[in-house]
Amino acid sequence: MAQTATGPPPLDVETYLQGELASELRHEYIAGQVYAMTGVSVAHNLIGLNLATALHAHLRGGPCRVFMSDLKLHLRIAGEDIFYYPDLMVCCQAEDRAPYWREQPCLVVEIASASTARIDRREKFLAYREIPALEDYLLIEQDAVGLTLFTRPGGWQPQALGPRDTLHLASVGLTIAVADIYEGVELGE
Repeated sequence: MAQTATGPPPLDVETYLQGELASELRHEYIAGQVYAMTGVSVAHNLIGLNLATALHAHLRGGPCRVFMSDLKLHLRIAGEDIFYYPDLMVCCQAEDRAPYWREQPCLVVEIASASTARIDRREKFLAYREIPALEDYLLIEQDAVGLTLFTRPGGWQPQALGPRDTLHLASVGLTIAVADIYEGVELGE
């Protein structure tokens, strides 16, 4: 008789959420399985800070809020709960106000590294597209100057941007030079 591999039993959502409140590490949750998050590079941190600062200044005084990597994004796909920690997200809906996560961002940003690029481009992209409020999904490279923008109005087709280009995020009405997103970043940090 063939043996089947067994992993840890699925963790329920409530246990996961309680564990995250007490944990020093962040964990993503996908259908009962928990995955530890890794640390980030200096380049990753500066890229996120540059874009978050621009978004925050641009959206100040309005209904939208910018959230960085410590706030969870909750999705429910095919009856399964998923909690990700996007690098950045912007949420504008007044009813989307849970204390430890959001569910309806209009913009999600992931800063890709060699170890996360495949998941960011495939698994997370497919999951994020299921969010009704999502208009823009932005992938930012941390090891080279390059962005890929996917938009709902554009049929989720990729738009590649390089160092001399300007990024327009229609979801939040922000236009910013790609060079400004990489300001102060020494590639390879």
